[in-house]
Parts: sequence; structure tokens; C-alpha cells
Amino acid sequence: MADRRARMVDEQLVRRGIRDKRVLDVMRRIERHRFVPEARSHIAYGDFPVALGGGQTLSQPYIVALMTEALELEGGEKVLEIGTGSGYQTAVLAVLANTVCTVEIKLELACSARARLEEMGFENLNFKVGDGKVGWADEDDAPFDAILCAAAPRLVPHELREQLAPTGRLVIPIGGTEEQQLELHIRDAASGSGFRVRRLGGVRFVPLV
Repeated sequence: MADRRARMVDEQLVRRGIRDKRVLDVMRRIERHRFVPEARSHIAYGDFPVALGGGQTLSQPYIVALMTEALELEGGEKVLEIGTGSGYQTAVLAVLANTVCTVEIKLELACSARARLEEMGFENLNFKVGDGKVGWADEDDAPFDAILCAAAPRLVPHELREQLAPTGRLVIPIGGTEEQQLELHIRDAASGSGFRVRRLGGVRFVPLV
């Protein structure tokens, strides 16, 4: 499978402009096929999302890389992930950051992802089953240097913005089922409450429920 990962990175990520060496390196290493149903493992490295069942999908590799690169992780950050899913994006973040807190609303998905990630040896993860719209409300954990949301609300939840540290970065798809835009929200350190917003392109995610 290593050759498939190498081709995935070279043909799907590098050719489309992903430049963060740390992101490219980790996506060469993480065994993506372990995060999809066994019957679909042969298509795990394709240039498309992979169905997980129950209406859930694993995002295509380019979208995982684009969202991760936009966070500009250097290694010491505390990251919040909304939507654990199968745990693939969680694993990518766990290698690139110091700590990852991840929230999943579906108990079965959360339990299987946690078991998979612990089996793979990840120790810098905190898991929660609950409503992603409210983020990670425990005061001892917030604020977060970066937040990645892998499901689409129609508007950015106020709670997620509030849980960002000064200069923190939030990557989130915004919109309904027909049209969504991936957005990067950067907290303005000068004002403490203002945000700069940049659109990263059209996407298609499951709704944030």
C-alpha cells in the first residue's frame, strides 16, 4: 500500500498545490485503507470520498490535505476536531499537533474510531460523543489554537469561534446540501473578537447535526 500512498500524494496533492511538507509527509505515512470498511479498502486511495455507511463518508485525500494545510500546524498546538468519523483526519492531526480533542455525535463511529486509533498507538487524543455545534465546552481544554470542522453548518456556530485562541484558525465548510464553501476564519489578535475570513473553494460535506 505504500506505493499507493506515494502516488496519492504526488498525483492528488502536490499537483494541486499542497506545499506543506509536514502534511505531505504524514499523508504518505498514515495507512488510509485502515480507516474504511474492509470491502472498500481497495479504493481507499482514490481521488474521491469513500462511503463509511450510515450516510457518513471519509473525505477525499485532497480535501483532507487542504483543510489540514490551512491550519498551519507547527507541532505544539491544541486542536479541536468536529466530526471524528472513521478517525483518518484525526490521525493526521494527531501527528502534526501536540493534542487533539475530537467530537463525534454518532456513538458507533466514535467508539470504532477510538479503538482503531488507540490500537495504532496514538496517545495525544481526547474523545467526546456529543453535539459538535457546541464544540468542546470544558474550560480546562479551551481555547484551541486550531479547529477543524468536518461537517457543514449553514452558519459558523458562535461557540466554535469563541473557543479559538487569539490568532487561532478555524477551517469549516459552510452551506446547505446543494452548495457549500470551505472557509478559513482567522481570529484577529489585535481586536480579540474580530475575524478575517478566506474562502478556499467549493466542497460537499454531510450536514453538521
